Amino acid sequence: MSKLKSIIWPQIILFGDSITQFSFQANGWGSEIAHKLARKCDVVNRGLSGYNTRWAKIVLPRIVSTSEAPIAAVTVFFGANDCALQDKNPQQHVPCQEYSENLKDIVTQLVSAGVSKDKIIFITPPPLQEAAWEKECLLKGSALNRLNSVAGQYAQACVQAAGHCGVDVLDLWTLMQRDGQDLSVYLLDGLHLSEKGNQFLAEHLWVHLESRVADLPFILPYWGDVDPKSPESSLLWD
Repeated sequence: MSKLKSIIWPQIILFGDSITQFSFQANGWGSEIAHKLARKCDVVNRGLSGYNTRWAKIVLPRIVSTSEAPIAAVTVFFGANDCALQDKNPQQHVPCQEYSENLKDIVTQLVSAGVSKDKIIFITPPPLQEAAWEKECLLKGSALNRLNSVAGQYAQACVQAAGHCGVDVLDLWTLMQRDGQDLSVYLLDGLHLSEKGNQFLAEHLWVHLESRVADLPFILPYWGDVDPKSPESSLLWD
């Protein structure tokens, strides 16, 4: 009997910081996207808690490389750490201009790895609820180390970098503050997403993903279509 050919599943890669790393928790935005794409695509979590774009572009070649698996989309979701205030959190801080250039470098690397620009989606950093995040900082013995206005500058830089590169962008910072929404609904601790924040992101990201995955076939036959008398004929087709 000839060796069976393995099924190669398409991938969506989620590349980002802790907001991506934690996205596979119960009711997380990553797990919601994975649920929608079950039997069609592997959703791969490559979130790196605490990372900024300076470090991300260094490790990206070890995360995304030319492979057999076709890539349906890549989300690039950094900025929440880059925008940390330099005098309060110099380890994570990346100047806004460098942040923008790093995002452009990330696109260049992805394209070099065979990911076309139409499959790349930037996500801006979310807004910051300063009072709640200050409480978290004080618990760790530090002063408030981020400001919403500064996060907004990085969000704007992300949108501009996306336009420069010709890639898609989801402006989470703006969307979450539309209509004067109380940010405590969307943010767990002032920075990371609450359950409703995860749902909000999943819903808005799906708008950007849906057209990219619409033509992905259902992998392996629906159980009702398997011939019970000869399952091999249904399940071992190429």
